[in-house]
Amino acid sequence: MSPSRPTSPPTPAQHAPHSTPLIRNATEADLPSIQAIYAHHVLTGVASFEETPPSVDDLRTRLASVRGQGLPYMVAEIDGEVAGYCYATPYRPRAAYRNTIEDSIYVSDAYRGRGLGRVLLQALIERCESGPWRQMVAVIADGGSGGSLSLHKQLGFELTGTLKAVGYKHGRWLDTTLMQRTLGRGASTPPDDTTND
Repeated sequence: MSPSRPTSPPTPAQHAPHSTPLIRNATEADLPSIQAIYAHHVLTGVASFEETPPSVDDLRTRLASVRGQGLPYMVAEIDGEVAGYCYATPYRPRAAYRNTIEDSIYVSDAYRGRGLGRVLLQALIERCESGPWRQMVAVIADGGSGGSLSLHKQLGFELTGTLKAVGYKHGRWLDTTLMQRTLGRGASTPPDDTTND
């Protein structure tokens, strides 16, 4: 047995490793935590192509926009702390795209490696399948180097293509990989709302 070594104070990821996340609708009270999680991703990673972290006020507007379109915006809470969040947005603004949505998932760096991304994505898919949407698209940067590609594949997404060097961030060109998953009845029937442009 090796001699004991001093340990640093436990991080949230080390504390209560078996805590079950509570997935619930995001509220405005969650926005400071959401902003902190997202700012870290914006400044250090390529999951977002934003380069300047939005403010809490900016995120309040975005939350209202998602809700206003009847789309889900949820957080994962562990021991009273927001550990990650997810939401869906319209894939593109034109009316004919109205049944296709895009997913976004962000996990606090302190909670990475605990399967939280899978829990969030599964909850998002289930919520969206109860609505009128028929396809979910994932736009994944840098070949899914953070595990996003594998995560989406595990939950039924298929690779549909790669856009080469469409982003430039942190001093390098970035590809985006497109993945897609059917929701509910998919393309087997016309959409419930058959309004045309």
